[in-house]
Amino acid sequence: MPQAQTATDLSSTIAAELPYLRRYARALTGTQARGDGYAAATLEALIADREAFDVSLAPRVALFKVFHTIWSTSGGAIEEPAEDIDPLERVAQQRLADLTPHTREAVLLSALEGFGTPEISAVMNVSEAEADNLVRIGEEEVKSRLTGRILIIEDEPIIAMDIRSIVTAMDHACVGIARTRDEAVRMYAENEVDLVLADIQLADGSSGIDAAHDILSVNSATPIIFITAFPERLLTGERPEPTFLISKPFKEEQVRAAVSQALFFSSTARMS
Repeated sequence: MPQAQTATDLSSTIAAELPYLRRYARALTGTQARGDGYAAATLEALIADREAFDVSLAPRVALFKVFHTIWSTSGGAIEEPAEDIDPLERVAQQRLADLTPHTREAVLLSALEGFGTPEISAVMNVSEAEADNLVRIGEEEVKSRLTGRILIIEDEPIIAMDIRSIVTAMDHACVGIARTRDEAVRMYAENEVDLVLADIQLADGSSGIDAAHDILSVNSATPIIFITAFPERLLTGERPEPTFLISKPFKEEQVRAAVSQALFFSSTARMS
């Protein structure tokens, strides 16, 4: 009986962390289909050997470590993009393949998942010094010389000003701050926009998700970073899922990293 209870607890733990593993796997492989394939392989490995889940680690770290065992065994190769994949996924896949080996994993673990050096070291099974070096190299490759025009969709003035100060300090241009869905669509139509930072709940009760859908209907290659206190609500397994989510309350480095990576992966970003 205790063993059955342990199995149930492990299943619940994994279920809580699975949306984040799927998000990471999608960003790493460049497609939702391949990412989900690796996530499924991770679950199959845990079913076959529950001891692979290192209970001495935090649950998410332990789950990602199992994933990386499979990823490294398969060679971590990014295949030629399929003809029918989303435009942003195609660009992401091609540009990730150009990064120094293993830096894409380290950068995504750091910026997308918020892991620190000790956690990245555990997940990737490398020393902390090597993990730190991989993150540093990857961040330099991702953010070096990219500038973009950014639209902010945020109804809280203080938060909006905070985001604008962060992106302008990175030498990006803020083309406007929209407080509602209609304002966002209008500003997008009136400006050249390389990237959108979108809150979920807006001033008039409208949704940043709906604004994003309107924008993507005009240009499906526009990268959108969602800002939300409930990221798991956008990671449901349905298409499309956002690659970049910033959880509230956010830290400046999270915004900086997400913006740099989104522009790096975007076909609309300009080289300075």
